[in-house]
Amino acid sequence: MFIEKAMADRARLLTYAYILLYIALSSGQIFFNKWVLSSKEINFPYPLGLTLLHMVFSSVLCFILTKVFKVMKVEDGMTLEIYATSVVPIGAMFAMTLWLGNTAYLYISVAFAQMLKAIMPVAVFILGVAAGLEVMSCRMLLIMSVISFGVLVASYGEININWIGVVYQMGGVVGEALRLIFMEILVKRKGLKLNPISMMYYVSPCSALCLFIPWIFLEKPKMEAHAWNFPPLVLTLNSLCTFALNLSVFLVISHTSALTIRVAGVVKDWVVVLLSALLFADTKLTVINLFGYGIAIAGVAAYNNHKLVKEASRRSSDEAQSVESVPLTATTNSNG
Repeated sequence: MFIEKAMADRARLLTYAYILLYIALSSGQIFFNKWVLSSKEINFPYPLGLTLLHMVFSSVLCFILTKVFKVMKVEDGMTLEIYATSVVPIGAMFAMTLWLGNTAYLYISVAFAQMLKAIMPVAVFILGVAAGLEVMSCRMLLIMSVISFGVLVASYGEININWIGVVYQMGGVVGEALRLIFMEILVKRKGLKLNPISMMYYVSPCSALCLFIPWIFLEKPKMEAHAWNFPPLVLTLNSLCTFALNLSVFLVISHTSALTIRVAGVVKDWVVVLLSALLFADTKLTVINLFGYGIAIAGVAAYNNHKLVKEASRRSSDEAQSVESVPLTATTNSNG
């Protein structure tokens, strides 16, 4: 009894450690990217090039870990048809999300960027309804309205608002929403479930290619004009942190659930908003900012709770169906 309790406590502590690691790495990566891109710090104003480097780095590391050292396993079931119709759109949207999201840091503060990201459930729900994956209801309409109102209030309270940065960030939000929709289609309609490592293995090269093409035309000439002025050590560490963040997502999901990542993400967003006011001079939070963001986060929490209830209901329904099928299977076997 004592040993079982000790093992349960150890497992619980390990789970909390993974969650804290995810929050720390996710927050740190946002600050690191801002620090690298900022003209007042590292001054590497090439968000497309930085994102491309992340994807190439992840592709190479995933290949080494899964195929060379075989430390991790890539899940089976991938076909050319699934890759072309599902993975390629996911990779393209992932590239779009990271590119536009990083570009937004050149124009708006980290805190305001996080506040705008709170609109994500609204974008996911609207696109989900359009794709037939979600059903419109009065409850969901109310939740979406609360989130939208909160983001509007937070935006109204922003002192130094830059609409170019807002457009980039909203483009990143739309890209992420489309990525999540394509992933849901991959699971529900194609029946393929991939863990984060497998997803990185398949998606990273595709995202790298999607980023490489615009990089040739948009940023390569600028980088060549500045004689490829970039700090290799800093960029390598930045890419390594990105990969470590993806691994932490894998650890949290494997020990808890995807919903835990969403809840931890809400905590991370608050950490980023509050810490950015201390770390960056361009971040000035107002009472209206925080009040609006609080409203939006309350809506996000309600959305996560709704998804939790929905997933629990679906799981119990699946279990009930499997229980009902047992006598039928037993009867068939006995007669055979």
